[in-house]
Amino acid sequence: MQDDKNLTEIKLEDQKIIENKELNIWEALFPVFALVAMLAYNVSVFGDDALGGSNQFILLLGGAVAALVGFRNKVSYKRMIEEVAENIKSTVGAILILLMVGALAGTWLISGIIPAMIYYGLQVLNPTIFLAACLIICAVISIATGSSWTTSATVGIALIGIGEALGISLGMTAGAVLSGAYFGDKMSPMSDTTNLAPAMAGTDLFTHIKYMAYTTVPTIFITLIVFIVLGFTQNSTGEADTNALLVDINKAFNISPWLFLVPIIVIALIVKKAPPLAALLAGTILAGIFAIIFQPEVVAQVAGVEKLDFKSAYKGILQAITVKTSVATENAALADLFTAGGMSKMLGTIWLILCAMVFGGIMDAIGALARISSFMLNLFDSIFGLFASTVFTCIGLNFTASDQYLAIVVPGKMYAKAYRDRGLAPENLSRTLEDSGTVTSVLIPWNTCGAYHSGVLGVSVFDYAFYAVFNWLSPFMTLLFAAFNIKIKQLVKK
Repeated sequence: MQDDKNLTEIKLEDQKIIENKELNIWEALFPVFALVAMLAYNVSVFGDDALGGSNQFILLLGGAVAALVGFRNKVSYKRMIEEVAENIKSTVGAILILLMVGALAGTWLISGIIPAMIYYGLQVLNPTIFLAACLIICAVISIATGSSWTTSATVGIALIGIGEALGISLGMTAGAVLSGAYFGDKMSPMSDTTNLAPAMAGTDLFTHIKYMAYTTVPTIFITLIVFIVLGFTQNSTGEADTNALLVDINKAFNISPWLFLVPIIVIALIVKKAPPLAALLAGTILAGIFAIIFQPEVVAQVAGVEKLDFKSAYKGILQAITVKTSVATENAALADLFTAGGMSKMLGTIWLILCAMVFGGIMDAIGALARISSFMLNLFDSIFGLFASTVFTCIGLNFTASDQYLAIVVPGKMYAKAYRDRGLAPENLSRTLEDSGTVTSVLIPWNTCGAYHSGVLGVSVFDYAFYAVFNWLSPFMTLLFAAFNIKIKQLVKK
């Protein structure tokens, strides 16, 4: 529905780009500068606690600044609210997945699945090889599932626990997990972003994956070397402490290889293209059943009873699914590992996503996103400049629109003609969209991906961003290839 005469919509599939010819570039950028300044001050005041609520309010203030710019440029309040509603609507799936991940973490704790992963992982993974192993394991799982989110919510949680037990920095472990997860997410034909990027650019899926390998393989290889080197800096003399942890895990839970059936079933469901929500729900219910079979004492403890019956079993399982749950242990090092937040733990992350969508929706409604993209497109004349403009636009949209899909869709539509006019094959654009749009989303705290992974892994973006080597190195790699004209494919004239 069109309310403002100076606004036009360019439609492609289910996405819209709103243009506002009355908006100049400085007006479009002003809300961004205001948001950055407010967030910087807020973080300096609250530190790591900024994500507890104050950053969320700052995002709303940023949206208010954008709205004032919109009013000045004849954009109606109704238009802004409609775009905010569309943005929030697009996050419903992510929000439901977040809630189910919280439920999954709770039941996987009391069933002994996560403790079993930690127990066997401590025996196999020593500090020297741990970070490199995290990278490889998560890359394999993510290629198989096509989802960095699923990888983070399953093996990622377990690896964070193992790393903490080994005394390795949580930021390092999370960085290795996310580097591997996003490599798989980029290269898997089952990934939604891997299908979206070529669709926006105008090429086919497997041409896109093959062409993307030119920049992605060197990037993951460098990342692996970095984590191997980091591994040799870790203290590997904690064998006695590890043995004590193994004993205490065995005291608290009945550890059995049969517990791995649940994560195997969940991964198999996702590989078979079951909806993620259905797979996570199945994993939650199965883990609840396994908890009653393998860990009746733990379920009774959570329910606050001495003898387990149907009512107390129901209460214990639902407690683990919905609220914070702790399993008693005498080992202080295991106290955090034996605690899960349930669905309630994810509410702060959901709150952050909703506030980010308000800011992104208003920025879209006033035409700021389109204006910034158009400015970037006209900023450079050379082919390298075109690639650089695409990279900066993708990263900028991850920052302002707070959503990796918009960071792929908007530049994809804006730049497709420019690449064709320069005689460049569309896979150049699709590769650049993934190298800069998909992977950098996790480096921004209020982006849906940054908020999700930070919430699931329990590690702040500020703690893992430096160690997410693959994610921040990928845009540099694609620019390096463009600068030296490496594997820059030209259009074939028919």
